[in-house]
Amino acid sequence: MKFEEIVSYRRSTRAYKDIPIDAEKVRRCIELATLSPNSSNLQLWEFYHITDKETIKKLAKACLGQGAATTAQQMVVFVTRRDLYKKRAIQMLQLETLNIKKNSPPEKQDARIKRWHLYYTKVIPFLYSNFFGLIGLSRKILVNIVGLFRPIVYQVSETDVRVVVHKTCALAAQTFMLAMANEGYDTCPMEGFDSKRVKKILKLPCGAEINMIISCGIRSENGIWGDRMRVPFEEVYKRI
Repeated sequence: MKFEEIVSYRRSTRAYKDIPIDAEKVRRCIELATLSPNSSNLQLWEFYHITDKETIKKLAKACLGQGAATTAQQMVVFVTRRDLYKKRAIQMLQLETLNIKKNSPPEKQDARIKRWHLYYTKVIPFLYSNFFGLIGLSRKILVNIVGLFRPIVYQVSETDVRVVVHKTCALAAQTFMLAMANEGYDTCPMEGFDSKRVKKILKLPCGAEINMIISCGIRSENGIWGDRMRVPFEEVYKRI
């Protein structure tokens, strides 16, 4: 399908046929999702591909028994891992250093490496560290003072950073659903679930959070709830 056809085909599917889907194709769609844009390239996400029928049943119950979950052939749980920022920052610094040595003129390499070193060893820990909201509050106070003199990003509280990580993960989820549509498979992003039970089922660490659960399968005849509706484009489109 062409891209416009893929976007048009994708619908939130509330019921699936009892027809197995290829787990390797789903895995490939998850792999494509990792190519999604993400903040500072930290990739603070994990993807739990659920194919075990008993685990799907447990997750369906945690998803409040909604049809999109109880009829799913497979599920993918999108998880944020803000707690891994230190590990990811080290990995990204190593990557950027190699990129600079490979692609930058020799006379500019030291300065560029120094800039990335500052970013990943000072700026990222400053933004992502947390302690019961107190560090985020201090960041807020600092940027509001600096903002009096020059442009600056104000979204630096612990809640703001959490939102950034979840936005990043949601971008990956959208890429996954479009990739699945290209395979002729259907999906439904679900936000109605018991997050504590899901974390227990998947044995997730304390620092992990559930971004969304996406059910997968092939849509049944009653799987789509009517025609697609969107508010008039002129109502949301603002050209400046």
